Amino acid sequence: MIPVAISVLSAISFAGVAWYILSGVKVKEGWQNGRGPFAAWLDAKRRAKFDAQLPEALSTMSNSLKAGYSISQAFDAVAESMDAPAGEEFAILQSQLRIGMDFEKALESMSARVGSEDLSLVTTAILVGRKTGGNLMEIFSKISQTILARMAIERKVKTLTAQGRMQGILISAMPFLLGIAMTVLKPETMLPFLCSFAGAVSVAAVAILVAVGWFAISKITHIDI
Repeated sequence: MIPVAISVLSAISFAGVAWYILSGVKVKEGWQNGRGPFAAWLDAKRRAKFDAQLPEALSTMSNSLKAGYSISQAFDAVAESMDAPAGEEFAILQSQLRIGMDFEKALESMSARVGSEDLSLVTTAILVGRKTGGNLMEIFSKISQTILARMAIERKVKTLTAQGRMQGILISAMPFLLGIAMTVLKPETMLPFLCSFAGAVSVAAVAILVAVGWFAISKITHIDI
């Protein structure tokens, strides 16, 4: 009876975790904008790719302005020459401008949709430059250099913290791997223990402690630039 109850509870728990992870995903063109962990991970991956493309987009816009194009034509150049997600986002921006949306609102809409701090900086620079008559080509060049320098520092930090992250993964996985190995090698000993109340409490305690340890290691190895 106890093994059956444990199996049922385990199945319910697994289904609940799976629902929580996947429920926030809203698959559609553009950004996911879901609230679940998996959706947040998709958003983060797409945002990171956009940030990596942003220096090239700024260079394309700067070259377009040097050639005598308008800022709107510079956006078109980015939309046509770059892959997703940068190309898609600038294409959406141009679509909004063509249907009559205010220039400032269209830029702010893209910035809010993407959620990138670097893009927010670019948006502010464009809007201020248009109002004060600043040199957008020089502004784009300086922002691009700043972004590239920050990305270089981030890569260096990730390299320096790679060993800590790997140790965290190994330490977190070790109790579960040992438990599986012992269950395979000594099932007559482990199965009665796991099916008992003490065994269930022990497994739950191990899972909680591993989660706390992984959270602490993640905080130590994750450094915001």
